[in-house]
Amino acid sequence: MTDYKNLKLIATSSPHIRGSETTRSIMLDVIIAMLPALIWAVVMFGFKALTLTVVSVVGCMFWEWLYRTLMKKPQSIADLSSVVTGMLLAFVSPVTTPYWTILIGDFFAIVVVKQLFGGIGKNFVNPALAGRAFLVGSYASIMTTWIAPGEKAPLFGSTADIVTAATPMAYLKSGDMETLMSTYSVSDMFMGKIGGSLGEVSVLMLLIGGAYLLFRKVINWQTPVAYIATVAVLSFLFPKAGSGLEWMLYSVFGGGLMLGAFFMATDYATSPVTKKGQLIFGIGCGLFTVLIRYFGSYNEGVCYSIMVMNLCVALIDKYTKPARFGVVKSDKKEAAAK
Repeated sequence: MTDYKNLKLIATSSPHIRGSETTRSIMLDVIIAMLPALIWAVVMFGFKALTLTVVSVVGCMFWEWLYRTLMKKPQSIADLSSVVTGMLLAFVSPVTTPYWTILIGDFFAIVVVKQLFGGIGKNFVNPALAGRAFLVGSYASIMTTWIAPGEKAPLFGSTADIVTAATPMAYLKSGDMETLMSTYSVSDMFMGKIGGSLGEVSVLMLLIGGAYLLFRKVINWQTPVAYIATVAVLSFLFPKAGSGLEWMLYSVFGGGLMLGAFFMATDYATSPVTKKGQLIFGIGCGLFTVLIRYFGSYNEGVCYSIMVMNLCVALIDKYTKPARFGVVKSDKKEAAAK
């Protein structure tokens, strides 16, 4: 018989089962998943796409290191989260963005949005999206100037001689489907032979990255599928011009929908933890994206729709959390009434 009184038991805080994943390994997977889109950006827009991304990454790492040094906090740049933020902020910026501008966005994303609220896991909105929103509000002309597909941006100096072009989202906003379809085909949209932010133009490359994240189980399918499906259904049912199918394809393949759905709406710190909550979150993102695209003054709605839904995450988690084992509805009502 076991002598339970003399057993030496060690009680530790949950969880007791530890996985092999770490913050660093997860962030490394996200970085790997973004590489196809980065490579395509270099092919389409020149090496300025690479240098801008590198500057943004270095800027984010520097601001995080500086803040935590001044505040005498343990360094956290080794977890690679600042690298991911730097890449994403570059991805949602035009390739012509000056280096000093992206560094200002890095400061806002890392220091104001992330570190002032406690660091990784404690920010309530996606830092990269907040950085972009700040830059759009502060430097609107810089953040809304797009070069023509295949045009190469210079590494340094003036961009005055670069040929600019309207993005597909601008044509969608005006409802000019005839000009849009004659300028960009659906295959151009899918491959990424269009203007736009440097990391969002190629649907194919972003799907490859998203598939990698799903395969590695870094993200769940609920949020990206619900997000993309909501935009697709609403665009198909309520086209502003052309047929429902044409409007849907251009709406889904255009703008930052794929980038936002796979890489930003799935951010651990700013998205729901429950499967049901992730579906609701994705549907909400899709709904706000379509509403902003249709009725807002801005051509694109992905950035602001995700940030709006970021603010609803606590509420979504509250009402979608599963019941604790052994708790019945009557017990829950009595607890809520106290």
